[in-house]
Amino acid sequence: MASSGQTVLQFSSSSTSVSARVHPLVIFNICDFYVRRADQAERVIGTLLGSVLPDGTVDIRNSYAVPHNESSDQVALDIDYHHNMLLSHQKVNPKEVIVGWFSTGFGVTGGSALIHEFYAREVSNPVHLTVDTGFKNGEAAIKGFVSINLSLGDQQLAAQFQEIPLDLRMVEAERVGCMYLTLKFIEILTFHLDMFVSTYMTGPHMQRVKKC
Repeated sequence: MASSGQTVLQFSSSSTSVSARVHPLVIFNICDFYVRRADQAERVIGTLLGSVLPDGTVDIRNSYAVPHNESSDQVALDIDYHHNMLLSHQKVNPKEVIVGWFSTGFGVTGGSALIHEFYAREVSNPVHLTVDTGFKNGEAAIKGFVSINLSLGDQQLAAQFQEIPLDLRMVEAERVGCMYLTLKFIEILTFHLDMFVSTYMTGPHMQRVKKC
């Protein structure tokens, strides 16, 4: 009896064991980029910098935003700006290299595959980090993804994003820094609130109310 040949759909498993550690500075940067984004921009994207640890963990330590425009079927990145920023960062921290890219929003979108394809040419197996700055589910969900290939025999058909484990823990110095920033933010917010209340309660409009 002759044996029949079979072609099997299979996923590349080389990326599924990847994990990443994200330092607090990266999250602070991404949130700041989102606040300062252009009025017409729905999301912010940018480059992740760091290194790969001996155990294979991707250590994400820094980031910078990259100007872009996107529509339903295409994405345009300012590649010159991206490369200039990379050179500037590496003058200060030469050991930090590109390890992936980030975007604000909840999970991956249609344009994410195009952007990921660009970063895959910059670095092998880039990590895609998403930060939900819109608090869609009541919290700032932070997720990491890698792209795995779906192949039919020797032919690659498509790529699929697969979520990976993220380590968001802080070392003691980072924890102290975050607490300090939080306290300073509360102080600034309280100061502006006091100024607003003081101005509102003593302004001309309050005098008119009193005369009525």
